[in-house]
Amino acid sequence: MPATYTPSMSTAAGPASGDSRFDGHVVLVTGSSSGIGAATARQFAAAGATVVVNSATSVEAGAAVAAELPGATYVQADIADGAACSRMIDEVVAVHGRLDALINNAGTTAVIPHGDLEAASPDVWRRIFDVNVIGTWQLTVAAVPHLRASGRGQVVNVSSLAGTRPVGSSIPYACSKAALSHMTHLLASTLGPDVRVNAVAPGLVDTPWTEDWTAVREFVQAQAPMRRVATPEDVAEMILALARSTFVTGEVVLVDGGINLR
Repeated sequence: MPATYTPSMSTAAGPASGDSRFDGHVVLVTGSSSGIGAATARQFAAAGATVVVNSATSVEAGAAVAAELPGATYVQADIADGAACSRMIDEVVAVHGRLDALINNAGTTAVIPHGDLEAASPDVWRRIFDVNVIGTWQLTVAAVPHLRASGRGQVVNVSSLAGTRPVGSSIPYACSKAALSHMTHLLASTLGPDVRVNAVAPGLVDTPWTEDWTAVREFVQAQAPMRRVATPEDVAEMILALARSTFVTGEVVLVDGGINLR
């Protein structure tokens, strides 16, 4: 799917919070038409950044998020398409003149009980890895020259608790997030000192994906030290914290309310 741009119609004068930490920064947040991505886009904009909102299919919702944010634009592109990744990065730089941070939030899953091995077919594995691993890889590779040129470039990946514990919506999904977490370590080692690379690893988050996961939600609420599931804003807050932490690289930070302790 080709990358297509929609400029924001927002007339807001500046970040609502008065925070200017990211003034002059251009931040691309993939998969940001809803959930964690949309919350992250809003928090970066509130901190002064110029945000690029992205989705593969939810064009109207993505454009609506961009329209809320001062100076933001929306770009439609499927990160599983390598040509679309290259076009998206090229268009971000053409429109905004630079790229300072890439937030790799776009992802997909399939809800398959771990014991149902037959249902986790090779086609399911390929579809999930095409987005969560290969898509993230090829978009990051396309972005790296511009992140290096920024002088303050960074990547924050959105992994999962399922990448470190035997949990998750399916075994292929959990394995894709384990790969993404290890990719974070490898890229941080390779790209420093020019580009920092970190990741967040949420547990259960209240998003459109998980609205009907009642049993899992009840388990987390009963067992996690924080006695609740995460909100998208909880995860976005940690993404922003990693982006602010200029001496931190190669970290995969759990954002799970402590459920990993149980």
